[in-house]
Parts: sequence; structure tokens; C-alpha cells
Amino acid sequence: MSRKVVVINGHPDPSPERLCHAIATAYEDGAQAADHSVRRIDIAALNVPMLRTAEEFTSGKPVADIVAAQEALRWADQIVIVYPLWLGTMPALLKAFLEQTFRPGFAFSNGDDAWPKKGLTGKTARVIVTMGMPAMVYRFFYLSHSLRSLERNILKFCGISPVRETLFGMVEAAGEAKVKTWLASVRGLGREAR
Repeated sequence: MSRKVVVINGHPDPSPERLCHAIATAYEDGAQAADHSVRRIDIAALNVPMLRTAEEFTSGKPVADIVAAQEALRWADQIVIVYPLWLGTMPALLKAFLEQTFRPGFAFSNGDDAWPKKGLTGKTARVIVTMGMPAMVYRFFYLSHSLRSLERNILKFCGISPVRETLFGMVEAAGEAKVKTWLASVRGLGREAR
């Protein structure tokens, strides 16, 4: 079954040499090879202002790049987020993008009762994280704390489920053969698009 996929490259460095760029491209290539429709968002190329007040978050008008991202997310069946782990969490630009994009009135809204209404129900997600430490250390010693926050406090909070994850550790030490193996694996994930 053909799906509509949005691939978000969350690396703030626009350099094409970044592993996250290659991973996002591999996922995109795999999805397209399986006849899924794909849109790509590279946050490094976007105008993403930082939110500074609650009023900006709840009632501020998003800039054009954020409106376009919201349209892509609304269109998608699956959302793929690729990012490097920096200081134990996602880079600040990706967090700013999520704050700007997953706003009230789009990703969720206040329901009739005290519990917010989920605005992105019916979509799935794949989160791919690269890191300098071993992935097992991040998963079992640090309990994937920042990834869990993204999954529970942003994606699932807005109705996106299931959220699947892929972790690549020790990226600085990975040789060319290891990277090729990772990219082949990601292309396979893209073909499945689930």
C-alpha cells in the first residue's frame, strides 16, 4: 500500500557530508523506490524563529516555512525525523522547529474538557537518531530520555502512533562499510514506510 511520507532532516548543519543528511536521503530513496510519495524538510534551510512567550506559541502567526511544514505534516501518513544527539537531546534548531510547527490549533487543540484534543491522529512516525556514544548506553543507561520525551510529549501527545525508533551509535568511529550497512538498512525502512 502506497503511503505519503514526510522526511524531516533535523540536522542544523546544511552540509551534505553530514550522516543525518545521508540517512534522510536513504530513507527518501527507499520510500520512492517502493512507490511511496515523499516530501522532504531540511530544517537547516528553513527560517525558524525561536518562540519566546506563551502568547507567541498559542496565538502567534507562523512564518511561511512553518506553514509549509504544517501542510506537509497534514498531508503525510508517516513522519520521519532524523537528528543527531547533541548534549543528550535534539539540536536546538530542531526543537525550535517542533515548537513552531506543533502549535495549538494544528497539532492539538483544547477540547471541551481539560484534556487536549489530538490533531494528528492516524499518522505514524519513525525517529532515527545518530550519536557518538554506543546506542546501548543511550538506551539502557540514559533510558533514551530525550527520545522518550519526543515520543510521549510531542508525537503521541498529538496523536501520532505508533512511533518507531532507530538508533545509530558510535558514528564518529564508524567506517565506510558500517555506514553503508546503516544506509542500506534505512533504505529498507523507507521501502516499508511504517
